[in-house]
Amino acid sequence: MFGRGRVEKRSGLTVALLTGSATFALFLIVALAAIWAVYYAPGPAARQGDSTVVTLPSGSSVSAIAAQMKAAGVIRSPDLFKAAASLTGADRRLRAGEYDVPSGTSLAGVLKLMVEGRVVRHFVTLPEGWSSAQAVDILMRQPVLVGSVEETPEEGTLWPETYEVTRGESRQSVIERMQVAARDNLRVLWAQRAPGTIARNPEEALILASIVEKETGVAAERPRVAAVFTNRLRQGMRLESDPTIVYGLTKGRPLGRGIRRSELTQATPWNTYLIDGLPPTPIANPGREALRAVLNPPADPALFFVADGTGGHAFANTYEEHLRNVARWRQIERQKAGLPPEAPAPAAPGMSTAPMTDPAGQPAAAAPPGQATLTLPAGASQGPNR
Repeated sequence: MFGRGRVEKRSGLTVALLTGSATFALFLIVALAAIWAVYYAPGPAARQGDSTVVTLPSGSSVSAIAAQMKAAGVIRSPDLFKAAASLTGADRRLRAGEYDVPSGTSLAGVLKLMVEGRVVRHFVTLPEGWSSAQAVDILMRQPVLVGSVEETPEEGTLWPETYEVTRGESRQSVIERMQVAARDNLRVLWAQRAPGTIARNPEEALILASIVEKETGVAAERPRVAAVFTNRLRQGMRLESDPTIVYGLTKGRPLGRGIRRSELTQATPWNTYLIDGLPPTPIANPGREALRAVLNPPADPALFFVADGTGGHAFANTYEEHLRNVARWRQIERQKAGLPPEAPAPAAPGMSTAPMTDPAGQPAAAAPPGQATLTLPAGASQGPNR
């Protein structure tokens, strides 16, 4: 009797244990299925537009990230987010940054975005040859940046480059990054200068390189343009660069038209038709290749250049050769305008035929040698002010 009772009790206990285990297993399966369904189910719809932008600061904890995601409407439950991150090991691999989460992204998709670090990247580009005023304009148009620029930086102190910026970064901090890059790069390039450079110090290199940068949009021409200006300075000739006239008028803004005759003789500190040597400051922010060209000019005897109709320039060693190049450019301009060819006329002794326009749009009177030999017609350069 007693043995039989013990057997029955053990059997009942076994049945109870088996039943409990089965129930727990069933409960676990149901729970895992529910979590699985939530994990891969579509997430909340974006409150505005097709996506939601969330920025996660560096060093944020999983709890802080979950709270921020919930507040932004990207996830439904911070607890489920933390549980899923822990179970999948994502909690150790979440990356800070700005995320653009598409509307309805599942919890799995949200975690995948952050584990893979698919952050939104923002860039601002300062093109070579653009002025500091234009650089400020570029930054002010970038919506992810905040604040204002304290004052327009000195010309030539910003490094033309593409910079990655983050949402909420101040515009002034980007300016400071550009200035640091300019100082660092100029230091390196100055150390690599050749004995043949006309620049006596880094500031003169910046000034001349800025003029080279504005004179041509053809990268391969920079060394030769630098050589022309170097030769002219060595011979005591004036630079006679159109972009220096423009800078004196606009302080780095595009002129938007051709230079008028009255402006050719308008006295400004930058008008290299009137001043000897270099202007007092750069007229733009030159890039690496323009600086290299000025600091390592090739051995080239050219003293003049004018547009050649292809976007580049025709270079000349002598004034007579330059006049022939100017005459060809005049004919190209007339052809583009649908006008008949101009009958060749000999230039008066010591006079340049490089075209200018007066306020009425008529060709300006030519100037003596050393006063208009480098004039480029409007459109001859690819620079932003031409």
